[in-house]
Amino acid sequence: MVRFLFVIAFLSSLSINAGSPYFAEKVKLDYINEYKDIAIAEMYRTGIPASIILAQGLLESQAGTSDLAVNANNHFGIKCKSYWQGNTYFHKDDDYDNNGNLIKSCFRYYDSPIESYVDHSNFLMQSSNYSQLFNLSKNDFAGWAWGLKKSGYATDDEYAIKLIKMIQEFELYKYDNAKNPWNQILK
Repeated sequence: MVRFLFVIAFLSSLSINAGSPYFAEKVKLDYINEYKDIAIAEMYRTGIPASIILAQGLLESQAGTSDLAVNANNHFGIKCKSYWQGNTYFHKDDDYDNNGNLIKSCFRYYDSPIESYVDHSNFLMQSSNYSQLFNLSKNDFAGWAWGLKKSGYATDDEYAIKLIKMIQEFELYKYDNAKNPWNQILK
């Protein structure tokens, strides 16, 4: 019996827990694997580098595990804006009331992650804030990362650096030259 308990304890110590670096890496790799084809297809539709789309999705959604991603299928942290006509989800972020109290912000709610990916591309294409980015090459992920930060996509001072690091760490730049997955589906 003691030997059996020892074996169970030993095997338990080898298991991967949610806080381990291996688990975090696996979650990110699984996320990339799940959404890379959507990012590539969106790149062909819009000109936004797939590496940027994936890096933003990874960062903004915490590889699909954030409250916004899980409960609102919002993988890019896009807020409602005054013109948003779709469903909404309220979540504390960086909005304050007149007394300086953190309040819930209005975020876009999507029926699926694919809708989030498509709306993210449309959001960038339709906003004059980001229009200059579309003059950059789809292979200039660093230019896109710095341009997104400069254009006000995120308040985090390290946003561009985080995107670039993620693109390099997971070699997301290879998707910027990938074949359009829709061509394979349509055959």
